[in-house]
Amino acid sequence: MSTSKSDGNGKIPCRVGIFICHCGTNISKMVDVAFIAEKMAEHANVAVSKHYKFMCSEPGQELIINDINEHKLDRVVVAACSPLMHELTFRLTVERAGMNRYFFEMVNIREQVSWVTFDRHSATQKAHALIRGALARVILHEPLEMRCVPIGKRVMIVGGGIAGIEAALQIADAGYDVVLVEKTESIGGHMALFDKTFPTLDCAACILTPKMVAVGHHPRIRLLTFAEIEEVEGYIGNFKIKVRKKARYVNTELCNSCGMCYEACPSQPFPLDRKLIIGDKLLKKGRPLEVPRVKPPEQERDLTVPTSVQPIPETVLKGES
Repeated sequence: MSTSKSDGNGKIPCRVGIFICHCGTNISKMVDVAFIAEKMAEHANVAVSKHYKFMCSEPGQELIINDINEHKLDRVVVAACSPLMHELTFRLTVERAGMNRYFFEMVNIREQVSWVTFDRHSATQKAHALIRGALARVILHEPLEMRCVPIGKRVMIVGGGIAGIEAALQIADAGYDVVLVEKTESIGGHMALFDKTFPTLDCAACILTPKMVAVGHHPRIRLLTFAEIEEVEGYIGNFKIKVRKKARYVNTELCNSCGMCYEACPSQPFPLDRKLIIGDKLLKKGRPLEVPRVKPPEQERDLTVPTSVQPIPETVLKGES
């Protein structure tokens, strides 16, 4: 951002142009645009205040360009529809007149006023207030410069659950380098703990395991498990991120998952309700799962006791039918 206000007629006090759009009848049917244009012309910094049927049309844009040159305007405010639709249109318009495109401010009086207000007086007052606010803001605008900067074409995904795994695979398959960071010892997330998935009741492991293997073998994915983000600096396209990898006490480059270190480890297996089996050999197992015993219904809640009601035999039902 430039700190100099001399670029693009950036001196203060400014000469501001106010342009209010009818948008056919979308705005003018509920907002008195002529009244607002007249009121805005009374402000000290406003050099010209006009309203037009379709400000986004070519004649409307030419009106803005001509007034910028004729009245030596420093800033422009357009009250019309959503900036999502025409903000770039009007920025390019003021730029064609020799003004810095960021000396422009747009006010949405269609979606935020006309379309959501049922009283014409209230809509006019609200639109007037929004335009006055835009006028106060545009005076403080400073010239900005657009520039091209190199960006790093790498992506970091935080979280190695099924969503992070799928995102990493799709981005890597598109030709970009990916760093996948997971705070636990293994990727998979909560889906790795499920037996089946809703609503198809497909096997969770059957879906997840091939994707986990694909992440581990993909040449464009760097996997950092048992690691956490410590610091993030920079901006979009050029972030610098510090990641802390926790100590594993195992060289993951040399490990072949033989299980011998696990067998000799004095610690308890985790999770405690699982077993480690290689081939036919049980290396270690945790405590057995404690399955809660279901108590039979209490006597006072069992309707067969006080009422002596018993299920009707199937043969009797068939005979009655």
